[in-house]
Amino acid sequence: MSVPARRTARGGAKLKAPKRPGLDLSGDEMLKRLNLAISQIQNHNISTLSYEEHYRYAYNLVLYDQGDSLYSAVRKQIASHLERQCSEDVGPTFPAGASVASLPEHIRALSKAGRDSSKGKASARASSSTTRTTASIDGPSAGSASITLSTAGGAGTKGDKTDAAALAQAGERFLRAVRDVWDDHEACIRKLKDVLKYVDRVYVAKAQVPEIYDLGLELFRDTVLFATTHEIRLHLYHTLLIQIQLEREGSVINRSALKSNIDMLSALAMDQRYLGSSKPRTVYQAEFEPVLLAVSTEFYRAEATRLLDSRDAGAYLKYVDRRLKEETERVGLYLNNATEAPLREILKKELLTHHLQTIVDMSGSGLVAMLDQGRDDDLMRMYALFKRVPEGLPTLNKGIRSYIASRGKAINEQVSNKTSPPASTAATSGSTNTDAPSIDGEGQVEPSAAGKAPKSRAAAPANDANAASTPQAALALKWVEDVLAFKTRFDQVLRDCFLDGKTADAGCETAINEAFESFINSNARAPEFISLFIDENLKKGLKGKTEEEVDVVLNRTILVFRFLHEKDVFERYYKSHLAKRMLQGRSVSDDAERGMMAKLKIECGHGYVQKLQGMLNDMKVSEDTMSAFNESVHRTGREMPFELSINVLTSTYWPISAAAQPCTMAATMVEAREIFTRFYQSRHSGRILTWHPNLGNADVRVQFKSRKHELNVSTYALVVLLLFQDVAEDHAISYQEIAGSTGIPDSELQRTLQSLACAKYKILMKEPKSREISISDKFVFNVGFSCNLARIKINQVAARVESAAERKETTEKVEEERKNQVEACIVRVMKDRKTMPHNELVTEVIRQLSSRFQPSPALLKRRIESLIDREYLERAENAMNVYNYLA
Repeated sequence: MSVPARRTARGGAKLKAPKRPGLDLSGDEMLKRLNLAISQIQNHNISTLSYEEHYRYAYNLVLYDQGDSLYSAVRKQIASHLERQCSEDVGPTFPAGASVASLPEHIRALSKAGRDSSKGKASARASSSTTRTTASIDGPSAGSASITLSTAGGAGTKGDKTDAAALAQAGERFLRAVRDVWDDHEACIRKLKDVLKYVDRVYVAKAQVPEIYDLGLELFRDTVLFATTHEIRLHLYHTLLIQIQLEREGSVINRSALKSNIDMLSALAMDQRYLGSSKPRTVYQAEFEPVLLAVSTEFYRAEATRLLDSRDAGAYLKYVDRRLKEETERVGLYLNNATEAPLREILKKELLTHHLQTIVDMSGSGLVAMLDQGRDDDLMRMYALFKRVPEGLPTLNKGIRSYIASRGKAINEQVSNKTSPPASTAATSGSTNTDAPSIDGEGQVEPSAAGKAPKSRAAAPANDANAASTPQAALALKWVEDVLAFKTRFDQVLRDCFLDGKTADAGCETAINEAFESFINSNARAPEFISLFIDENLKKGLKGKTEEEVDVVLNRTILVFRFLHEKDVFERYYKSHLAKRMLQGRSVSDDAERGMMAKLKIECGHGYVQKLQGMLNDMKVSEDTMSAFNESVHRTGREMPFELSINVLTSTYWPISAAAQPCTMAATMVEAREIFTRFYQSRHSGRILTWHPNLGNADVRVQFKSRKHELNVSTYALVVLLLFQDVAEDHAISYQEIAGSTGIPDSELQRTLQSLACAKYKILMKEPKSREISISDKFVFNVGFSCNLARIKINQVAARVESAAERKETTEKVEEERKNQVEACIVRVMKDRKTMPHNELVTEVIRQLSSRFQPSPALLKRRIESLIDREYLERAENAMNVYNYLA
């Protein structure tokens, strides 16, 4: 072949073009030279090769339709070189005694599929084989339930450190050999791809065959990896799995060798004809990853069983946390990134999902022990791990509910056996106790006091149940303090351990609140106890407590109050306790009382505290009234027999019976009362004052033989003491005479005489001596009484605890009030909506009343029927479950 020389533009001398390599060579010669060049590239001897020359050879061969011969020669040359490397470089590194028969079943199952793929058998047969292989890997049957890895010689991966080290070294040699062959081959085909670039550009597209680089990958897969003479692929998988498992068991391995081989598997594509899927998949995805996941499943399944039998819950959770981090790190170091998700799911399933309840219930170390022993790190870890699996948090929340219910029951039982003390034991001043005011809505009510209000009161710290004002208050304080401490602990756990991002986990918070709500309301006396707790904290004279500290305690108490279902019952007790604090002058301050009411108003609305605020307003108005009265007395020059302080109360606000309490007072007391009555009626004509001496108190100076003392006593006690004013020192007055002279009811008189003759300070002496008062007793003034204190408070003996009948009466009153509230709410809703289905009406009424109590559907149904009977509502003609409002 010749090329004519170019002529110059002027037609002068001829110039010869540079000689083009290969144009004077035959096709066979060019193929021969290219084969030699490929051999030189494979032997890393390229310094004498000309890229341009050999590129031109390939160009000419393709240009003159010899691309098939060239492509076939390249394939043959690469395959021949790879076969030689398998025999010389990889074969000697095989584990001693290596054979397919020595491999585990799940790896041997790949052998037939691999042979079918490499030999290019019919797609139907290959697809069937692949399907069987996948089934044996991804869905272990009874025959493959126990997967163990072993060397070719049958040695297990678990053993002493020497065996593990030897196993790791043997595997490393084999992996390095495969890696070196792969690295060498990849470098060669990259260089070859550059030389045969024109083949890729023209011939490949026309002949629809793989590009040179892809051809090199396929040849490596079929000639090396899928070689039938050595079964490199199967032993490679086995060795990789052994190395991974050795690392999981704590041995040090060559991660670089693993990464190179796994990258190789990820780079090699499976032949699509034999995958049964149109989606391209690599050898790693199609074969190695399923086996890796199957082995990992069995490994962690066995590990979980073994560790749960030998470790506590905290140690096990640390192990799970460590394994999750290790596997994530392992993926980052040498596994394919796509393996992270399925591998993580295996760990979560085998280490957590299958054992959630077991971990929570582990004796001595599970959730109960963590909460009891304050093991917050373990709780934090448990939450973080359980949150990763679907059933984790529901299982944790179930355990929390069970724990709170159990501990809450214990708190309730601590006080349940102590709520029925003997009749002589002081008890709480509940709304229906004999000394507790009752509710009456008629007229103006005024409890009076013959004497000044007490100047000071001594009280124990409100946070010390053992120093409470009464045994009943001690029970209440103990219960509320325990509940608050318990709630504080869980608030801290929620804040520190159960965090979903930067906020507390909503599901855990709901579970905790529901559990607290359940056990708090299981204590029938919870409303009374909470009211007593607040009462103790709002009393004047709390030792070592500032108003700010009291406010902190009350804020915590509101957290417990929120859980109450029967807030209307609490209101009755709170109103009674507030009345006593106000009338006895024992409130810590008006600001503290109003602050507490503000908290209740936020929780339950304005209507809930309206009467309570009215009580405070009455006390303020009473102060103004007494100031005006004292000015009037001073202005008229009238002499009062003693200093007088009277509280004028509105009966609709206060839990006081409108009926006057009988008492025959001394003449001086009657005179003072009449003076005030005339003054008051001159300012408020038409108002009726009803006197309640049972709620008053007095300061009286009494001269005893040794010294004079100032006594703070109830108004009833003052009336009794005045009977001994003008009699001889040793003169005895019988119970009957006292009752006849004072007119005090027997129950009140007995309590009054007990406080004077049977308590710590015996102002009177009783015959016969005993702790009980009987109608045959006689009393003498104790002129020889002595005490180091100048001022003495004679406490009125508290009323006995409610009997079953009295508590039933209280319940009946509450139920009657609830009926009225339910009916009023139904009418309000129906008046606004005119027509409503039954279920919607019930839902809306429950929602509106939930701030006071939880009405039952049965109660609502009865009240609706009652309103229908009284023609406030009617049923719709065509729908019996729909109601219409009747104007």
